[in-house]
Amino acid sequence: MKPRTKARSIALQVLYECDLTNHPPAPVIEERLEEENLDTGLVEFINQIVFGILPITSRLDDFISQHAPEWPLDQVAVIDRNILRIALWEFAVEGCTPVKVAINEAIELAKLFGADSTPRFVNGVLGSLANRQQEIKQKFKTMIDDRKTDRPEGSEGLPT
Repeated sequence: MKPRTKARSIALQVLYECDLTNHPPAPVIEERLEEENLDTGLVEFINQIVFGILPITSRLDDFISQHAPEWPLDQVAVIDRNILRIALWEFAVEGCTPVKVAINEAIELAKLFGADSTPRFVNGVLGSLANRQQEIKQKFKTMIDDRKTDRPEGSEGLPT
């Protein structure tokens, strides 16, 4: 498995556990990393994914729901919705991964962790979301900008 794919896999496992159990993410990440020997850059990538997604999960889910209306998100498998969240966050929120790469990586995770039908489902939903990438980016940028202007003075540098 490629290093960044491995990092996404660990982030997926962390998000899955947090989604199911409401465990705090930091200790879950630490526990997962005890079993792995990853360089600092990959550990940072895992943290970016997990701590980038958790505060905006409901917003990500809103976009996903719009593109999978026949599958209410509460009926989508936990692993599937977290795969979708990671890819959407990577290409539309953080913008750290090209759309095609994010979709291909999500399909790989779906093959590893999902059911037989998961890769096709993930590909279909992400394909629809990719068509609205600029709109989604703009909505998240506006949301982040609004949160920054609502912050109390002296809170610069603190997580949003």
